[in-house]
Amino acid sequence: MDNDVIREMFDSLGEVTIKRMFGGKGIYHGGRILALEVGGEILLKADAESAPAFRDAGARQWVYEGKARARPVAMPYWSIPDAALDDPEDLATWVALAWAAALRATR
Repeated sequence: MDNDVIREMFDSLGEVTIKRMFGGKGIYHGGRILALEVGGEILLKADAESAPAFRDAGARQWVYEGKARARPVAMPYWSIPDAALDDPEDLATWVALAWAAALRATR
């Protein structure tokens, strides 16, 4: 995904930094990671507090096949709910949830 498109998606938050990582991209704000781009899809950070909202909205948790464990590994990143992809205000709500999870992760 093009970096300008990613920046536009996070416009409600302000300036973001995008770094290549894990064959994708890490998306940072204020020095904290709040999202990933993997395979052309943006995945937002969630935690025990916000993950239920993502689940209830039909988002999918990122799970990859772990090599060392030989079983699926669930990561704290979720897809953007479909409805938010076409609604900038709704997207801003999900971005804010990801930012809040990123802030809680540093406590």
